[in-house]
Amino acid sequence: MMLALLDQWWLWLALAIGLLILELLAPGFIFLGFAVGAAVVGLLVALFGGVIGTVPVTLLIFAILSVVAWVVIRKLAGERKGQVKVWDTDINE
Repeated sequence: MMLALLDQWWLWLALAIGLLILELLAPGFIFLGFAVGAAVVGLLVALFGGVIGTVPVTLLIFAILSVVAWVVIRKLAGERKGQVKVWDTDINE
């Protein structure tokens, strides 16, 4: 029953919105890639419906898109080379 809901486009978009809200609460770009993956899967399910296939195929597409989006976002907005924070004083001193 629960797996049948993953064929609904609105569920994927609701998941994307929920992940975006979690991203606002978490430091860094942790959930943003997964939110992008869920939004793209939601759009694919809405546009192509049954063409995507079964639930495992949909979950595989979500996983691949999420990891790719996370890596791209991390490369664009992540920590740059040479951007290391050096602490020379202690807060307790």
